[in-house]
Amino acid sequence: MQPFTQVSGKAAPMLAANIDTDVIMPKQFLKGIDRAGLDRGLFFDLRFLPSGAPDPQFILNQAGWQGAKFMVVGPNFGCGSSREHAVWGLKQMGIQALIGSSFAGIFYDNCQRNGVLTIVLEEAQVQALGQVISQAENALIEVDLPAQQIRLQDGRAIAFKIDELRKNALLLGLDAIGSTLHKREQILAFEQRHLAQNPWLS
Repeated sequence: MQPFTQVSGKAAPMLAANIDTDVIMPKQFLKGIDRAGLDRGLFFDLRFLPSGAPDPQFILNQAGWQGAKFMVVGPNFGCGSSREHAVWGLKQMGIQALIGSSFAGIFYDNCQRNGVLTIVLEEAQVQALGQVISQAENALIEVDLPAQQIRLQDGRAIAFKIDELRKNALLLGLDAIGSTLHKREQILAFEQRHLAQNPWLS
């Protein structure tokens, strides 16, 4: 995975509550045997009209937010089924972080495993940030993971908290397997000590 340190980019507001994984990645895009093309499926029923043309009303289709790297989302984002395709689609679309007041548990973990930063703020902070970035000229922000800050164009900074293990994994670009292998030497040393103390196990 790509390490996440300091990232600047546009943030798009999508503040409706309870946006589930079927909205994020509709079921017809779960048929493939690999991850290819999931960016096409992302928010498919919102992004496209029945004719197949992009819906100009959808936020990610609008010029001020095209190419967004961040989304400011409503509460309980990612609820519903546990499909990891939803996170893969976000990643393929270039979304590197989600900012909201709460996320569904499995979706939250899937984001961590796939290198998408999830930032949890108070609901009032999320709504205030959503108002700021709803003006395209204010949509550019910076997310500084080492400093645990979101920086706005007017100079304001919003601090956020994150679990230290999640933070370190994102900074190093490590998934669950990578995080385990990162401690390979300690694991091997423990195995050797344990077998030396309990030789009947070998």
